[in-house]
Amino acid sequence: MSKIKGIYAAGMSVLNEDLSLNVEKTISHSEKIIDLGCHGVAIFGSTGQAQLISIAEKIDLLNQLSLSNYRKNFLVGTGMNSLTETINLMKISLSLGFKKFLIMPPAYYKYGDSEVIEFYSKIVEALPESEIIVYNFEKLSGYKFSLDCIKELNRRFPNQIIGVKDSTYNLYENLELENFSILPGSELKLLKGLELGCSGIITATCNVTAFLSRKVYEDFFSKKEQSSNKRLCDVRRAFDNFNLISGLHSFYAQEEKIYKNILPPLRLLNKNEEKKLLDILNDLNFNTKTLKAA
Repeated sequence: MSKIKGIYAAGMSVLNEDLSLNVEKTISHSEKIIDLGCHGVAIFGSTGQAQLISIAEKIDLLNQLSLSNYRKNFLVGTGMNSLTETINLMKISLSLGFKKFLIMPPAYYKYGDSEVIEFYSKIVEALPESEIIVYNFEKLSGYKFSLDCIKELNRRFPNQIIGVKDSTYNLYENLELENFSILPGSELKLLKGLELGCSGIITATCNVTAFLSRKVYEDFFSKKEQSSNKRLCDVRRAFDNFNLISGLHSFYAQEEKIYKNILPPLRLLNKNEEKKLLDILNDLNFNTKTLKAA
């Protein structure tokens, strides 16, 4: 059985006007999408602008999040270019009761499988009690996990390297490991992934598709007709026309202006882009008021 399974959102970070992290609103946003259908949320991933948020703010949020009734539903993104900072943030997270982590390998420098194995080995050796989902996203990290690399990491550390988020999509159709979570990074891969034995998804757009994604997931295991998958995929494709962070913040800003705050060099959609997105979603009868019954 997979150690992590279900519908997970890559959580959004909500910011104040001065671009500081609004801890309370970020947590309440994540709790809301769990209520809407997500099994959990991965905070401080790509969608959460993690590489642009200070470590001090992350620690502040983790302290507050440890008091949430939903704390067991969270994965913590701790992947940073600095190995030392990654380990230190994980130590703090572990001390607060979080033990499951989503970690992308460092960006900028070029490297191969052996170097990646060494990077994760150092983390596991320092923190053997941690459970790690490795994050395969070549577009952002510059590195694409191979099947052999994943298998070797799991062979060496079966109790620590427990899964992969596959946003490059070269693994989820071909990787077979026992007691290992395989989680594609798009709703477009959810149903096919489940059919292939994947554990679920971790996606940016689960911030808006939580209800639909959960229905597809539950209908699959209940062997019911898939009445929601087309609509789910249509909504995902609408957002795929744009930068996902920009699109999600622009979408939520229709209801709450605080979502307009976003860290440079990221930006909101411009007026033409926003109109295009909202027009597509309106044609699907999909908006902030229909999330609960999408």
